[in-house]
Amino acid sequence: MKAITVSQGQQRSYQICTRCIMDTTDPNIIFDVQGVCNHCHKYDRLIKSVVWNKEESDNRLQALVNQIKMAGKGKDYDCVIGVSGGVDSTYVAHLTKQLGLRPLAIHMDNGWNSALAVTNIERTMKILGIDLYTEVLDWEEFRDLQLAFLKASTPDSEIPTDHAITAVLMQAAEKHKIKYILTGSNIQSEGIMPAAWSQGIRDWKYIKSVHQQFGTVPLTTFPHFTLLDFILAQTVKGQSWHNILNYVQYNKTEAMKVLQEELGWVYYGGKHYESVYTRFFQSYILPLKFNADKRKGHLSTLVCSKEITREVALQMLDEPICLPEMLHDDKQFVIKKLGLTERTFDEIMALPQKAISDYPAYENGLLLKGLRLIYRMPRALRLAMAR
Repeated sequence: MKAITVSQGQQRSYQICTRCIMDTTDPNIIFDVQGVCNHCHKYDRLIKSVVWNKEESDNRLQALVNQIKMAGKGKDYDCVIGVSGGVDSTYVAHLTKQLGLRPLAIHMDNGWNSALAVTNIERTMKILGIDLYTEVLDWEEFRDLQLAFLKASTPDSEIPTDHAITAVLMQAAEKHKIKYILTGSNIQSEGIMPAAWSQGIRDWKYIKSVHQQFGTVPLTTFPHFTLLDFILAQTVKGQSWHNILNYVQYNKTEAMKVLQEELGWVYYGGKHYESVYTRFFQSYILPLKFNADKRKGHLSTLVCSKEITREVALQMLDEPICLPEMLHDDKQFVIKKLGLTERTFDEIMALPQKAISDYPAYENGLLLKGLRLIYRMPRALRLAMAR
């Protein structure tokens, strides 16, 4: 990719990708001479690495299923899945049953579930006949952690939730001696998202440092894991993570139809809108404070996967990010639930923007960079180094 760069100190003019709808609201975006952005090029590389022709996809999926069933013999469950009530995780549950697997569904309740999310989860798991375990976070601890991230003034306020979900899945797998954890993450509908808009999902050092600086309530029960914990879980305990939707020709629109027709699932109106806080964060805080509209990443991915056209994506982007009356109600609800006044909330919104690089984090250290380099090496080279 021959990139067009902007010299340091030069004012950057607005530009939008000629293929998708990502633009210079991502401060790190780069365009080639045809005006195609780095996100499109990265998507193309990723899609080639994980999605194959139908025959090979089917063979790899069947091989994975056989491994899961073999490892789960004699146990109540052979895999763990996380369910939020959203499209991707619910479709994973549907797919595992189609494949003849015996999943244990884990839901993490952080206090922000919409009523519809609870209904969707309970209804779909009951119809599918999947056992459901719900981990309820201590509200005072989690509230304090969310406030700490708002005060830290980074665009990463959803990181505590994502980190805890990963920790809870790891803990459930260990408790039930299950090796396989299946997730709804996928390239086809989630392959594009600027790092500048959110980083540090697995970075406990980052989360802890933010809380130490801005929090007041000890995190005595909050589910978490260190970088070493995550490495040991896979290398010593044998836990294996798989984004199973990458093994099928996943189409989000078609998946929604299946869930609605077969399971009575109801759409929320937006990606991750099953959470009131996520809906408000993505509809109000990110656009207003950080000039970040995550719809651009989500829709750009669907353009690259040819699920929608660029013209349709632009039309959808022109629509309100959230209905005004819903946004007003969500704002009042979030401020009250967090124990803030509107004035205090506005003061937090006015704080200078910061990023993960402003705080202690694995992300900023040489160790993680080194591990990433090793992970990207060809398998044969990694094995040779280990000898």
